[in-house]
Amino acid sequence: MTAPQPGAPPVHVAGPDTLWDEVCERAEDTGRVVVHTTWGEWLGAALLDPDLRTLLGQDWPRYRKAPDPAGRFVFAASRLLMKHTAAAVLGADPADLDIAYQPGGRPTLRGFGEELHLSLAHTEELIVAAVSRSGPVGVDTESGTREISYDLLRSHVCTPAEAEVLDVLPDGERTARFLRLWTLKEAYTKALGQGMRRRFTAVGFHWDANGRPVLAEDSARARSWSFATHLVQDRFLVSEAHHRVEVEPRSPSVPQKPVDDGVPLARTLLFPGPGRPGGR
Repeated sequence: MTAPQPGAPPVHVAGPDTLWDEVCERAEDTGRVVVHTTWGEWLGAALLDPDLRTLLGQDWPRYRKAPDPAGRFVFAASRLLMKHTAAAVLGADPADLDIAYQPGGRPTLRGFGEELHLSLAHTEELIVAAVSRSGPVGVDTESGTREISYDLLRSHVCTPAEAEVLDVLPDGERTARFLRLWTLKEAYTKALGQGMRRRFTAVGFHWDANGRPVLAEDSARARSWSFATHLVQDRFLVSEAHHRVEVEPRSPSVPQKPVDDGVPLARTLLFPGPGRPGGR
């Protein structure tokens, strides 16, 4: 089996009126797309769109019941981002799509079953969404500057093999790798539809010779997954897990030059691996 390719860096979308060409192009080329934004960039749509109730659909009661304004705005912005991204991928009107939730909380689109896979994550002001037509996908995000207690979290997140590697690293490097490991496990369990119901210590990762994360399990099933972590807006980690399922190719579109929106380009984060400088 050919190993699936890791995800390309997330696409920045500055609001519902952004040019969606790059999102459509990415989805056509790879079968999926991950996007990122800040809730402030979608605040105008959440506050001023007279059709907000229609756009939120079944999520309207949850939006209204959010206990504080900031929570309502984040909720609305995240659902609008997901709907507009899915609509761009499908060539549909966002108002015609309705988000539902599977057991465990994984979002889905009513009427699309396993044809389309969704994932959503947010931290601080950042919101990340993924839409896939080529198999289950999961995303998670965390601030790369978050302060953590490794000693407290170690036994809840790491397998013995992972802990053995992390324990000997300098504090700063250990925190960076731990946060990436944590977000990868969050993304993976989301893609499985298990979320927090699966113990993170039951999932093991290591980094290959190219510095990319792979499942520690050596099997055809494990090799059908791809993982990547990107740095967006210079400080947020965005991890993606994707289980590749072959789909019928779509008609190619004419490539469009991405618009320079002033947001720093996302970078793919690699760890040193065997045969690489600094590799273990």
